[in-house]
Amino acid sequence: MKPLRQGGFLIARIHQAAGRIFARKLKKYKLGQINPAQGRILFALWEEDGIPIQELADKTSLGKSTLTSMLDRLEAAGHLKRVPSKEDRRKVIIRLTGKDKKMQALYHAVSAEMIDLFYRDFTAGEIDMFEEALNRALGNLKSAER
Repeated sequence: MKPLRQGGFLIARIHQAAGRIFARKLKKYKLGQINPAQGRILFALWEEDGIPIQELADKTSLGKSTLTSMLDRLEAAGHLKRVPSKEDRRKVIIRLTGKDKKMQALYHAVSAEMIDLFYRDFTAGEIDMFEEALNRALGNLKSAER
């Protein structure tokens, strides 16, 4: 009998544990008002501000309904704003307001701590192989979504 593979189960457990630790670190840095999903949105916008909602959904891997509710909360808190596109009136562009600038450095510090924790005792080669395998698995799953 073939051994039962546990990759998906292990990834789910890693995701849960990392989420709990990440939320605890956000509170430690006084960023507790931002949950991990909202942090992903801000992180994506720090990388590239002023992008359409669909592109933001792709970058954050958040579903439209989840993304919309997170954007509502972040907009109500003054972190971002929705702006109609000048090129295409059907598109809405998401822009940061500047209120988040102080948070950006703290959020990056939390992210760096998480990366250090996640890859503790891994060699650079192991990290490369691991991330390559994860990207392949993600690609397989994305192709099945279509």
